[in-house]
Amino acid sequence: MIRYKIIIEYDGTPFCGWQEQDEVKPSIQGSLQEAASHFLPEKVTMFGAGRTDAGVHAWGQVAHFDTEKEMTPYQVCQAFNAWLRPLPIAVVGCEIVNQDFHARFSAKKRFYEYRILNRRARPALEVNRVWHVPVPLDAEKMNDAAQIFLGEHDFTTFRASQCQAKSPIKTLDQFDIKKQGDYIICTLSARSFLHHQVRNLVGTLKLVGEGVWDKDRVVAALEARDRKAGGPTAPAEGLYFVKVKY
Repeated sequence: MIRYKIIIEYDGTPFCGWQEQDEVKPSIQGSLQEAASHFLPEKVTMFGAGRTDAGVHAWGQVAHFDTEKEMTPYQVCQAFNAWLRPLPIAVVGCEIVNQDFHARFSAKKRFYEYRILNRRARPALEVNRVWHVPVPLDAEKMNDAAQIFLGEHDFTTFRASQCQAKSPIKTLDQFDIKKQGDYIICTLSARSFLHHQVRNLVGTLKLVGEGVWDKDRVVAALEARDRKAGGPTAPAEGLYFVKVKY
């Protein structure tokens, strides 16, 4: 068997998320597996680096699959992209890897970006690709409060109630928030994240940017270890899975 690693870009709007589910909407995983069935001799399973939720996008999702068919990485990309049309999914890279490589379990660090459009006017060109917040936000205060979350913490306050992780303890390596024109860009990295962790963190820090919460309130929320103590969950459309480091 040959193991292929692929890099995938997608607009998550029309999908139920990465993972194949018994729902009306298609999944990213299912769409890739369906495309592969047209040019591979056996049914393959796609193993992804991150299980993005419905509506979440990706610039650099990583997946791997095994097949007996020998193809060049270029041929793999071309075949996938031919059969994925007209879905908003593109395979932008491919390489042959060793059998001990696993898209999920071999990952050392994952990078996410959350994009907020902070202006009065609604988006015309980026509908479903940013969180539109019309009230002014103070990005410097948001960034200052974000540093509270760096390092190892119990993130119970910022995990979804349906999160299946065995432990709420995670180590956040990076959380930078910067204003770029009308945009506020939140950049995060960690080995792994809890379900909805990024969106819950950003939703909480939006309250800081509005002046509704102060830094002490954020500390208290983290220490409470109670989801009810945290801020709202930011919408999925502003979140992007950027890349994976192996």
